[in-house]
Amino acid sequence: HVQLVESGGGSVQAGGSLRLSCAASEYTFSGSSMAWFRQAPGKEREGVANIDGHDVSRYAHSVKGRFTISLDTAKNTLYLQMNSLKPEDTAMYYCAARAGGDSSFNPLWYAYWGQGTQVTVS
Repeated sequence: HVQLVESGGGSVQAGGSLRLSCAASEYTFSGSSMAWFRQAPGKEREGVANIDGHDVSRYAHSVKGRFTISLDTAKNTLYLQMNSLKPEDTAMYYCAARAGGDSSFNPLWYAYWGQGTQVTVS
């Protein structure tokens, strides 16, 4: 069955960087709609960045210019490079995917989800 597995989370100081990875099994990212979401305690899950099957990426206003979403098709791995991290970026980060179609910041759009990786910025 399809599995998405995130890694790369951790604890960093404000201004630092992290790169999250999302590896897929039994699923090919190429041509899919993919996204990174995050959820902080007591808050709703919010879209951070997404990329569609035509490699068009979009970002939430709060992370634009600091985060970069990318796909390595050879490794079948989705990345989120996070620079200039702020305490308000602290959250559990999830990758999500859907076969084909446009990308979206609506979590209901995505069929497959990873288990999440924690990012803590102090």
